[in-house]
Amino acid sequence: MTVAERHRRQLEEALVSAQATLAAAGLEVRAEPSELGLARLIIAGERASLAMSKDLVALATRLLAQRLATARPGRTVEVRVPPYAAVQVAHGHGPTHTRGTPPSVVETDPLTFLRLATGDLTWESAVASGVRISGVHADLSDVFPFG
Repeated sequence: MTVAERHRRQLEEALVSAQATLAAAGLEVRAEPSELGLARLIIAGERASLAMSKDLVALATRLLAQRLATARPGRTVEVRVPPYAAVQVAHGHGPTHTRGTPPSVVETDPLTFLRLATGDLTWESAVASGVRISGVHADLSDVFPFG
């Protein structure tokens, strides 16, 4: 089984699990079969005060962080979503960083990252509510939400 096949299988299983958690609480939420769909299900669960599985949150976070890194290959900004993911991405016309941590860093919690990726939260609101940013290339307002 290839890595892509394994990820697809994990995503399918996670979508079923998330929908089952929501359905058990009487919520009927539909989402597209994608990383963003899984994130939307998790957000719906959190809004309903359901304890969504940490494994689901971790998987959605890792898959969306990888999607970000693939869409913007480079090493200008490090996006950290502890404890699940950290990726380096290109943003702006900054230098290509070659050693250690890039000079621009964005750090947020997993739920905020999922909300940003889906468009449930704006960049400005996220920064105002605690997303930590540093460096001249750390304004990722043009990156979120994912399309």
